Amino acid sequence: MEIILKKQTFVILLLGIFISLNGVAHAQDEARPDDVTTIEGIMKAYYEVVSGPAGVEREWARDRSLHHPEAQVVIVRDGENGVAEANVMTLSEFHGPPGPAQNAFYEFEVYREVRRHGANVHVWSTYEWRSEDNGPAQGRGVNSIQMFFDGTRYWITEWMFDGRSSAPAVEEAYLPESRWGDRLQGQ
Repeated sequence: MEIILKKQTFVILLLGIFISLNGVAHAQDEARPDDVTTIEGIMKAYYEVVSGPAGVEREWARDRSLHHPEAQVVIVRDGENGVAEANVMTLSEFHGPPGPAQNAFYEFEVYREVRRHGANVHVWSTYEWRSEDNGPAQGRGVNSIQMFFDGTRYWITEWMFDGRSSAPAVEEAYLPESRWGDRLQGQ
């Protein structure tokens, strides 16, 4: 009888720890209202979470709070014979194992085009990236971001970019007027 009581106590204790840890994980991923109540806020947070110096872990819990739990990330890569391939993954797969970032990386939005229909939102977001916070731009691209608005907040459901080495230059339609000049000629 005593062994059964000890086992029951142990199981109840483990269950309590699991419930507590599960609650902490959800609280950790709770969205900041400023991050998710406007498109401006979610886009600002979208770029902040991936940016930072080498040796510092990125804000993955904050990033999870921006995304729907079943969100997908799609990165177009160079495939065999020059054929583009879509690498579709979960947000957790994109984040990879926890730990400090090996390289400094700073990504900033420079232009945005938003299309909406009801709760459906599509954002074309032109970005530039740098390896120093205030250093020169080293490249640019376009993120295609799908979101929905549930009446209270925005959720990112999917985002995609063309990460091929052979990706075309960012078309003028996705660039702000008079912003770039000669900074990234040939990109």
